[in-house]
Amino acid sequence: MIEVTVATLDPLPLIAILRGLVPEDAVEIGEAIAHAGFLCLEVPLNSPRPLESIALLRKALDGRVLVGAGTVLSVEQVHQVADAGGQLCISPNTNVDVITAAKSRGLISIPGFFTPSEAFLALTAGADALKLFPAEVAGPNGLRAIRAVLPADLRIYAVGGVSPDNLADWQRAGAAGFGIGSSIFKPGQDAHETGLKATSFVAALDRGRG
Repeated sequence: MIEVTVATLDPLPLIAILRGLVPEDAVEIGEAIAHAGFLCLEVPLNSPRPLESIALLRKALDGRVLVGAGTVLSVEQVHQVADAGGQLCISPNTNVDVITAAKSRGLISIPGFFTPSEAFLALTAGADALKLFPAEVAGPNGLRAIRAVLPADLRIYAVGGVSPDNLADWQRAGAAGFGIGSSIFKPGQDAHETGLKATSFVAALDRGRG
């Protein structure tokens, strides 16, 4: 059984963003990504029947990976995710009410930010880690500059525009982890292809650490 804490992801800090996943494919896709070594699966709430997928993934992979929701924009959605068995809430923005609600339900909170002001607001509200989004706009140099004023032990996940080819650049800039979306999974993609793409990111992460 893995602990529901952001530190659980440290051995392999990659979050698979499964936008567009349907419940009928959820377990097979989730198994393929978990087999590659991922420790966290995110089902964005703008996917078809996302709460159903979250519940299925939690039941099938409980104790092996953390399962949660992305694009969490309201307090109501936080409670829906928690009731479905989700273990974390990830958002594209900094919403204090969403962060507070997630923590009140015992969920990991990873809100999105783009400026130092948003970062400090999120941390004051109790966020466990932060998501730099859209990371491709800030670039590694932007992250490096922001990182200089934030707590040294803060985990920042870069999301958007990260690939196996540039992952090491982000690591050198101070990214603790990464959210990977369409580079791993697109709707209709089979489990085998998804697993191969997930494995390529695991290999890239290892190279960057080496």
